[in-house]
Amino acid sequence: MYRIMSADEAISLIRDGDCICVNSFVGIENPVELHEALGRRYEHTHSPKHLTVVSSAGFGVWDENKAAEGYIRAGAVDRLICGHFGAMPSTKKIILENHFEAYNLPLGCISHAIRAQAGGIPGALSKVGLDIFVDPRRDGPGINQISTDSSFVKVVTVDNEEFLYYKLPKITVALMKGTAADRKGNISFDDMYMSGDALSICQAVKSNSGIVIVQVDRIVDTPSRPRNTIIPGCLVDAIVVKEPEPRDEAFSALTGSFEISYDNWHDWTEKLENATAGSRRRSLASHIIGRRAAQELRKEDIVNIGIGIPEMISQYARKSGMLDHITLTVESGGIGGFPASGKVFGGMIGAQAVYDMANQFDLYNNGGLDICFMGALEVDRYGNVNAHRGPGDYAGIGGFANITAKTPTVVFCLTFNTKGLSVSQNGENVTIEQNGSVPKFVQTVRSVSFSARKAIDNGQKVLYITERCVFILTARGLKLLEVYPGVDPIKDVLELLPFDVETGSGIYSPF
Repeated sequence: MYRIMSADEAISLIRDGDCICVNSFVGIENPVELHEALGRRYEHTHSPKHLTVVSSAGFGVWDENKAAEGYIRAGAVDRLICGHFGAMPSTKKIILENHFEAYNLPLGCISHAIRAQAGGIPGALSKVGLDIFVDPRRDGPGINQISTDSSFVKVVTVDNEEFLYYKLPKITVALMKGTAADRKGNISFDDMYMSGDALSICQAVKSNSGIVIVQVDRIVDTPSRPRNTIIPGCLVDAIVVKEPEPRDEAFSALTGSFEISYDNWHDWTEKLENATAGSRRRSLASHIIGRRAAQELRKEDIVNIGIGIPEMISQYARKSGMLDHITLTVESGGIGGFPASGKVFGGMIGAQAVYDMANQFDLYNNGGLDICFMGALEVDRYGNVNAHRGPGDYAGIGGFANITAKTPTVVFCLTFNTKGLSVSQNGENVTIEQNGSVPKFVQTVRSVSFSARKAIDNGQKVLYITERCVFILTARGLKLLEVYPGVDPIKDVLELLPFDVETGSGIYSPF
């Protein structure tokens, strides 16, 4: 039977050595009050210690002095298993300094492993991850030198087919945020941007005789409609009420509490960018890439668009009218609206549906998308992509591996080089005024996020669209497919590559 408690009382239920699972998505829907209470307890008592923390999509708030960052820095956590680390600035830093063990698994594979544990199955099989960094025959999921546990990912064969087997430690504590609890302890998520893995986490924890702690905005007298209950009260041990801080009305666009038509998506996006200080001027190179990439869209496509340069595709799809004829999706579970970006990435404006994250990755893993647009840090001669590990930095793979593993058409959007790149455009002609000092096309990528070999085996179409040219993946590696008008194919492309590529028919105007 649940009890209403203060955050400090609820956190006192956590024991040394527990495995905590946090239901959040990068920087949104994080139970901050619970993290702060855990930090206070550890500061005063040095307990709970030796914790393992699991989160499909990460659980920061983009501030190294808030939420979990403090108690992680102080030493309460021995192991961290996450899909993404982008919203945890200080945690990323100390991971690379070998302060504790940290493992990066594909977001969807963690989500499915949680769901498997909820059903009494030790782990989850997946084709996702084969031949990329997480494959133990490559690097394995450990991020730093002390992360050597080999139990999280194994190669197995079932019916003569090769899979990766993802297994998590037994989850004993759930920390999550909901909107409201009724008098029976049922938790609704009406004002939340997503539900994530909430139900599966609670089911897994209760099957392991653990503790479920839920932070809510309010207690309500009237029971929620049964279909609106995400977590039934019988699975809840402690409810912590924390009235939310006032926030700009723009955030209400992500709750689904009112209808937002396609015609108003752009207005609400601008409001969100202003409210989160997320609006930034995109470079001309990004516009060129986005305009060309948007031409790969077809009516009725089901689409995932990554963050960064790929976000420009939405702008050009809107200008062409194509945006009204495709279905956009986001990893957190939203489908049929317009994905938000920046600090509220994971939310969706005008979504038609928001369902459990594991269900979204069922769609992605099985090739349910028609096309996806992803960013890239590096590309090698074979077409392998690194999108998760930069020099001295580690964002994590997130949903990237799941999204690109089986989608029929994969489009990578990246500048040819960076750090000082300058381009100009006059009509259809593109001029490379100055090249950047850091190449994006390299002999060998630091780490493999996308396997070109697997893509060829799967029969996927893979494009690499830059501000000056387009490459396509072939069985022999990269092929130069297009060079934009005004760009010198030799001086501006081929001479700058550290490897030879097959060349196509020549100049093509995408504009």
